Amino acid sequence: MKEALKTDQDLTVSFTVDQTPEEVFAAINNVRGWWSGEIDGDTDKAGAEFTYRYKDIHYSKHRITEFVPGKRVVWLVLDGYLNFTENKTEWTGTEITFDISRLGDKTEVRFTHVGLIPESECFGACSNAWGSYINGSLKSLIATGQGRPNQREKAA
Repeated sequence: MKEALKTDQDLTVSFTVDQTPEEVFAAINNVRGWWSGEIDGDTDKAGAEFTYRYKDIHYSKHRITEFVPGKRVVWLVLDGYLNFTENKTEWTGTEITFDISRLGDKTEVRFTHVGLIPESECFGACSNAWGSYINGSLKSLIATGQGRPNQREKAA
């Protein structure tokens, strides 16, 4: 597996909220509350692994490699499949990081998908989707207690 090395080109999205770092941390780890798709496994403890699946479009398996309450969460993408890219496993080996810090009387969330760079085939679609989930659904979950993931698909 390739190692994700952080660069200044990695997709990064940030925002601030009025909630505490502890409240932000809790919301980030409530992945089902803000990310659409089927999520199996624990998303709220160090070393845990979970899978994400959205229809036949996206599958990824994540391991929580850093879990520092009120400060940082890192997911290593162990396996991935994107049906809309030539390189179906483009996410494999990338890292998804959430850095939480106090900024005056606000809390800043800095999301970075390490390894998702402009040269990546899915950069356009993935950066739009991440922007919507992070600045929309996750921020809403933190600020109001209600995320905005897409409606779940009905089982056939």
